[in-house]
Amino acid sequence: MTTTTLNPTTDHRGPVTGRERALAPDLIRGAMLLLIGLANSANFAFAGQPGVESTPHGFERILNFLKLTFVDARAYPVFAVMFGYGLVQLARRQQASGAGNSVVRRILVKRNAWLIVFGLAHATLLYFGDFLGAYGVVGIICTLFLLNRGDKFHRIALGIWAFMALETLFVAAKAAATIITSSGPAHALTNSPNPSLAATSYVGSLVDRLHEYPLHAASVIPFIVIVWLGIWAARKQLLENPTAHKTLLTRVAVGCLGITFLGGLPLALIGAGWMHVDQAAVDSASLLSHVSGMFGGPGYVALFGLIVARIRKQSLPVRAISALGQRSLSGYLFQSVSWMILLAPFTLDLRFGSTAYTAALVAIGVWIISVVAAYAMSRRSYRGPAETLLRRLVY
Repeated sequence: MTTTTLNPTTDHRGPVTGRERALAPDLIRGAMLLLIGLANSANFAFAGQPGVESTPHGFERILNFLKLTFVDARAYPVFAVMFGYGLVQLARRQQASGAGNSVVRRILVKRNAWLIVFGLAHATLLYFGDFLGAYGVVGIICTLFLLNRGDKFHRIALGIWAFMALETLFVAAKAAATIITSSGPAHALTNSPNPSLAATSYVGSLVDRLHEYPLHAASVIPFIVIVWLGIWAARKQLLENPTAHKTLLTRVAVGCLGITFLGGLPLALIGAGWMHVDQAAVDSASLLSHVSGMFGGPGYVALFGLIVARIRKQSLPVRAISALGQRSLSGYLFQSVSWMILLAPFTLDLRFGSTAYTAALVAIGVWIISVVAAYAMSRRSYRGPAETLLRRLVY
């Protein structure tokens, strides 16, 4: 297989300036941090996954339904797509500055190695459900084996996604049959407990996280397929000029979001208490929700690409959310610090009244604070603490 270099889009090394950045990637990262927050704060609040009220009443039913339809297993694939997209953007900037393939490879490997370190620290100190370490491993694999391949090779990623769509239809058919023939005692959707989130002391939670993190990291590394799709999209520069790719983005948004939302619907109805089925049907609906959730990555990315294509003048909210997207690493880590302080049993433990309400309100509040803080940093031309540290370690 022959190799090829990436098409350069800038003429310097290092991070691009605010004027040179494409809006869509930053807006996507900043906005989707809200969904990441809604998922992770609920996990903290319920000390388990998927972080829903098992006996919902009133508005709790709506919260469960919305979370299971639009958030769970649907938010993190967006960042997987954008991670692959970012790998190509970083490589282009290095090549545009005159760096050869070996130099680019060395910088990207070093950056991803430090992400593994960040992830290990994050998982040990704050939250077992870390993705940074897995991103680092996947980033090294992609740098060494995928980035410099030709266009024909990257079309394999599209073939894999076509196969995954067929697999999802098969899982959907099996889930439908299991739900229709459900005859046993009705089972509610319950949370699988995470000991680190229920620990009554910080030291106890730390020990539990050391046991939980390796298995979690290993379970998410297969999202390399989603990252690969982001690499393909970046090579086509779909988000740098979304207007020119409006037809493709529309098809991806409609098709992928249709799959992901319909796939999550059965579990959402069960979680909301509007559909009563036996345990086998609950398990089948859960599998369908997980499998179909992967399509939320390209679906949400395409949707935001279409939104950006319609933006003629950037409003203050758009600029502020994009500023958070430029500092998504800091925003992500800030969320985990917030959950630890606000929701852990050994800190403020603000889980009062309805846990579902508390988790949602805390997530929205923390996201808004991070948006305001990121915008203030952008006004002062400050990259963000995590981004600054990572840049110093890499360069």
